[in-house]
Amino acid sequence: MRNLVAHKSCFLVLLLLLLFTSQFSSATKKTLNRDQPCKRFVLYFHDILFGGNDVANATSAAVANETGLGNFKFGKLFVFDDPMTKDKNYLSPAVARAQGFYFYDMKSDYNAWFAYTLVFNSTKLKGTLNIMGADIMAAQTRDLSIVGGTGDFFMARGITTFETDTFQGAKYFRLKMDIKLYECY
Repeated sequence: MRNLVAHKSCFLVLLLLLLFTSQFSSATKKTLNRDQPCKRFVLYFHDILFGGNDVANATSAAVANETGLGNFKFGKLFVFDDPMTKDKNYLSPAVARAQGFYFYDMKSDYNAWFAYTLVFNSTKLKGTLNIMGADIMAAQTRDLSIVGGTGDFFMARGITTFETDTFQGAKYFRLKMDIKLYECY
């Protein structure tokens, strides 16, 4: 009988603990509103592809050639260290650097997959934002995930919307990045 009372007491304590933790976790959940990010800003991503003789100006380079499967550069890999500006002018002061890679990942159309870090190191902002996702080039706009951050962007999560602002063949492209953070700490 004493064993039964002990088991019931243990069960009751566990049940109360479970109720308490579920109430606490539901009270701390944030409600996300798509229309009202906690932080939003626009930056321009400038990419100048290395062409063999422009070392001083190049900000990206192919490090693996396409596979020959299809006609859409499938498998070609690029690394980059691109300046991010507040306006469309490449010569404007960089507010961050985009450092990472992209590769063509579709055999039947132009499509790239990006993984990179925006590195901020200015008097106004310090820290990083980590971004990854598909760049479906045929679409007017494309959303990539912001999966974390450091410094002023500690644990940030959100979306960056790409829009091709200009494209000059294989030499240069500029993307408008509308950055919307929905979790800011």
